[in-house]
Amino acid sequence: MAARDNANTTPSAAEQATAEAVATADAIAAGKGRATPTRKEREAARKRPLVPNDRKQAAKEHREKMNAARERARIGMANGEEKYLPQRDRGPQKKWVRDYVDARINIGEFLIPVMFVVIILTFIPSVEAQTISILALWAFFLVAVLDSTLLGFIVRRKLTKKFGADKVEKVRWYAAMRSLQLRVLRLPKPQVKRGQFPD
Repeated sequence: MAARDNANTTPSAAEQATAEAVATADAIAAGKGRATPTRKEREAARKRPLVPNDRKQAAKEHREKMNAARERARIGMANGEEKYLPQRDRGPQKKWVRDYVDARINIGEFLIPVMFVVIILTFIPSVEAQTISILALWAFFLVAVLDSTLLGFIVRRKLTKKFGADKVEKVRWYAAMRSLQLRVLRLPKPQVKRGQFPD
């Protein structure tokens, strides 16, 4: 019975080793103020955690990155950079069409200003003035449609000559829609001046 009690009170070799290690660490901490970190601990301290501790800060950084990426894409699209353009605006033929339309004086691009003038004229208390303004608007609209249709044929013929009849894309509608927009509102923004037609 006494032998069993002695066995229970006598520390094992593992316990003695643990106690010695703790004492050594305490001694080091007392001498240096803190224990010297191991190489593994130093590497772990340098590594950024996969899951950030501050979720609000991480969300803020993510929003800032997304905003910067969207702003870069907006500027790239406005400047006509190919990788930022939507599918309908990509390709050398679409770029050629844009340059041709932007170099040309299109009747349709003045349609919106004319509409504003007509709206103002309708406030004049004169039936004749209102009637004339409405008829003038319809006449201008028909001329703009004819001009856009003619533009489509011109663009198609020039693209056929430049790229070949079997490689020409459907660009008539694309050219017509761009010609009806105000020059300052077009996207991508015009890259050529008036009269500077592409080869």
